[in-house]
Amino acid sequence: MPSRTHPELPAPELLTDRMAARPKPPGARGDPVPSAASEPPPVPRRPPLSRPLSLCLSLCALLFALLTWQVVADGPLRRLDERAGRATADAAFPERAAEFLADLGNPGVALPVLGAVLAYAAWYGRRAGVFRWWLAPLAGALAMAAVPALVVPLKAAVARPGPPGMAGHDGFYPSGHTATAAVAYGAAALLMLPLLRRAYGRRALLIGCLLVNAAVGFGLVRRGYHWPLDVAASWLLCGMLLAAVTAVAGRYGRQ
Repeated sequence: MPSRTHPELPAPELLTDRMAARPKPPGARGDPVPSAASEPPPVPRRPPLSRPLSLCLSLCALLFALLTWQVVADGPLRRLDERAGRATADAAFPERAAEFLADLGNPGVALPVLGAVLAYAAWYGRRAGVFRWWLAPLAGALAMAAVPALVVPLKAAVARPGPPGMAGHDGFYPSGHTATAAVAYGAAALLMLPLLRRAYGRRALLIGCLLVNAAVGFGLVRRGYHWPLDVAASWLLCGMLLAAVTAVAGRYGRQ
């Protein structure tokens, strides 16, 4: 009678080796299962300087260098500027009104406005729990402190004589009163913008700031305290300062 043969079974050692060689699914034998929660969070990066701010800084710096070169080299732009300044000084605009507009650039008028806005912005930001509430007011204060640090050496270096009513004096380029008004009112407007919820309120604030600074510049030229290029150079210089304030507050803090 033929004997049946049974299939040969693998040895236990070989079976164990084959099972060990197979890839094990995650979590088998107590291995930790990778999850998205266990991955380290990405390191936040500071946003780069926005293109409008970079363009503003570059344009203001280029135009300021051009105006300074024309004033120092007694170029055609300076001669045109002096003719325009004399015509504006002889314009039929009330002198008292022009004096009032020029006085808006006095430190005794502009600095208290900025100080009040700095204090209010700091108080509001801390009370509302704004992230880095102190940064934007600090940037505005530093911009104001930078005005004399920049304007005084430039006045001494350029040493431009003043209009006919200011004969015998020099150091009128750029205008210190214009720079004080531009940074004080401009920084105050930038600090107040995030606190206004309505779009038309923000537009009205910006338009009002521009009108006040234009009025200060006109009053200074009309009263014969400065040439038009003195005023324009201060606007460009302060445009760079205010762009820096906006960049610092936007990169390292947020309202």
